[in-house]
Amino acid sequence: MTDVTEVVTEAVETDAGPARITWHRAERPRLVLAVSHGAGGGIEARDLKALAAALPGHGVSVALVEQPWRVAGKKLAPAPKTLDTGWRGVWPALAAPGLPVISGGRSAGARVACRTAAGLGARAVLALSFPLHPPGKPEKSRADELLGTGVPTLVVQGGNDPFGRPAEFPAAPAGTYDLIEVPHGDHGFAVPKRANIGQEQALELITGGVAQWVGSLA
Repeated sequence: MTDVTEVVTEAVETDAGPARITWHRAERPRLVLAVSHGAGGGIEARDLKALAAALPGHGVSVALVEQPWRVAGKKLAPAPKTLDTGWRGVWPALAAPGLPVISGGRSAGARVACRTAAGLGARAVLALSFPLHPPGKPEKSRADELLGTGVPTLVVQGGNDPFGRPAEFPAAPAGTYDLIEVPHGDHGFAVPKRANIGQEQALELITGGVAQWVGSLA
């Protein structure tokens, strides 16, 4: 295993406004995992922080991306088209190290990663808490975004996520996507105290599963 050597923050200009990348660099990286936040939070989300702490030890530099609307201090995310514009704008900086880039995100950020992966040449997609549908509206499925990435895709989903429980995800042709379930986890991967899995165990399930999947891509 390798160790983290530095954490560096980089400002990036995009057509949607200034974005920000916080790099957690591995000492000898072989891949970059770029992950963005959802519509209701930032890169301080527990799963993003856990991945940034764990993955550099597996030779993966983690880039936590803050969309322009978040950098500007706005409380509401813009339309999906604008989110895609911001993500495309940071891509050259993410690819600058010359390594394969896994495009990722949580919630709305996962949708962005799925929609743009093929066009950007992403090595794979990591979809954390993919919002398969709005809460209580399973008929408004976004499965087409997930199934249309065109690259290896991993979904990490809480067992009690109101935006789509694992059992609700569509059956997919082999190789389309894999899914890791976090038992009892909600949309933010929080688990109740009565659950048979603790919060730290839940995060270890996420980081361990992602690390194993990333290893299969090399």
